[in-house]
Amino acid sequence: MTDAVAIPEETAPVPLLEPREGLPPVVVDETALAETIAAFAAGTGPVAVDAERASGYRYGQRAYLIQLRRAGAGTALIDPIACPDLSGLGEALADTEWVVHAATQDLPCLAEVGMKPRELFDTELAGRIAGFPRVGLGPMTENVLGLSLAKEHSAVDWSTRPLPEPWLRYAALDVEVLVELRDALEQELDAQGKLGWAKEEFASIVAAPKPAPRTDPWRRTSQLHKVRRRRQLAAVRELWLARDRIARDRDVSPGRVLSDVAIVNAALAMPLNAPALQAVQGFGPRVNRRQLDQWMAALQRAREIPEAELPPSTAPHEGPPPPRAWAEKDPIAAARLSGARAAVSELAEQHSLPAENLITPDLVRRVSWEPPAVVDAASVAAALRKLGARQWQVDLVGPVIADAFVNARVPAPAPQE
Repeated sequence: MTDAVAIPEETAPVPLLEPREGLPPVVVDETALAETIAAFAAGTGPVAVDAERASGYRYGQRAYLIQLRRAGAGTALIDPIACPDLSGLGEALADTEWVVHAATQDLPCLAEVGMKPRELFDTELAGRIAGFPRVGLGPMTENVLGLSLAKEHSAVDWSTRPLPEPWLRYAALDVEVLVELRDALEQELDAQGKLGWAKEEFASIVAAPKPAPRTDPWRRTSQLHKVRRRRQLAAVRELWLARDRIARDRDVSPGRVLSDVAIVNAALAMPLNAPALQAVQGFGPRVNRRQLDQWMAALQRAREIPEAELPPSTAPHEGPPPPRAWAEKDPIAAARLSGARAAVSELAEQHSLPAENLITPDLVRRVSWEPPAVVDAASVAAALRKLGARQWQVDLVGPVIADAFVNARVPAPAPQE
């Protein structure tokens, strides 16, 4: 197997400081947008696409700046707040391969403004499959192309208007060499015999349906594990829902309204009045009376929920139980899972890619919990395919998981003293 491309350690990367054609003006009206669409429709080859969100500042994950670059068209910076309908641009690029870094992060906000690819090359995922240990855009650009990208503006508030020129320059440079990175990674994947794998993964991302709303999103509250009682869980839920409503109304990140730590602390303390709530870490004297009243009302709602309607201690879920419970519930399934995990990990190491990219861990759990009636390479492959594994994954993983199942051994119980 070919090792991943890397710049020799003694070679210092060249800083990428300015866009080749200079910094383009931001597209903020229909006239400029029409000109941009015409230019990119007339361009050639793949189009590099990126989006900047205001994570940590605004509610939701909408795009506040969209960057594109294509041969023959140059670079474009588009303000999707001023130009919220980019379906015309999306249609103009419909038959063009999009080059995106970490596509699953950007595609949802691009779809919101009418931009959806039909063909994709994800440079981050390509880097994972090729075996690069660091797959951020900066490290990838440095290791593959020998160019360094400044990343000091990566976490700024992109909803700021007007956007400062240094931020716009940073954004333009993010797509400056994305197509060159794509070409180098394609060559590397081809040399490793993995290009077909990557293409299947890219096609899967394009074809993936919009994810269903998460069940009980409040259960993702940090440090929720500290909350044991169902009444306190109800308090977490009511505080989380109140915070979410306020954040949506104000268009700010929920964490800027109230921290997860404060929610958990309040649920554990269940204070009976506003002064007691102010004494809880995360609230304090700077919280105004109106906000205190909102949080106290949420806590009161939690107190009034009938016992039978309190949230369960564990989140409802489909599929097998948590693996930590397998040894007690089904020792044979636990042995299958242990063997399958070890086999997948060894196979992933042989092919120099992360085990989770070789096969989704959830699929390994599901097929281990409910294996085919007759276990062999063909039946395990069919089960994995039915669960959504790609063909290249099935071909590689099916035989080793089947062998692991056949050879699974339940550990003997510890002798009684």
